[in-house]
Amino acid sequence: MNRWEPNARGRLEAAALDLYVERGFAQTTVAEIAKQAGLTERTYFRHFADKREVLFGGSEELAQLIAATIADQPESAAPIDAAAAAVEAMGDRLQPRRERAVRRQGVIAANPELQERELTKLASMATTIADALRERGTPSPTAGLAAETAIGVFKVAFERWTTAGTSSDLAQLIRDSFTDLKALLAEVSP
Repeated sequence: MNRWEPNARGRLEAAALDLYVERGFAQTTVAEIAKQAGLTERTYFRHFADKREVLFGGSEELAQLIAATIADQPESAAPIDAAAAAVEAMGDRLQPRRERAVRRQGVIAANPELQERELTKLASMATTIADALRERGTPSPTAGLAAETAIGVFKVAFERWTTAGTSSDLAQLIRDSFTDLKALLAEVSP
């Protein structure tokens, strides 16, 4: 094996997902992932802390996108609208990766340990949104509520997007879910 392989991270991610779908998460070892990618275990651990993390790459990139999108919103934007723009931007970023996302969600759904890690990732995104809203001057309780609401809407839209038979654009599903939320709130308003 060559010492410096191009796109080692991407190859490891693809190999892991293939093996997790084929064999299951618990039955797959890091050694098998590295071998399938044509790399060494040492290379694997240069990129990922453990065999779960290979499914959760890109979190830092999404956090930067969230913060930048919220910072770019007009000062007049309501906190929920700024948060909505951030999760829509996430949808745009994830759209080209739909096939991978569908396969990944199947692996996560079959493993409680991965479900827990997914919830941790979503909580981290909510924290990023709330922090970015606070940077704009949004009071803390309002920032937290807008962030948790936006992540809830994202989760619903993402589930619809990764469900078999859905071919919709993720950002559009996010917009539709925010519209549904507004309609739901209008029904309960005095």
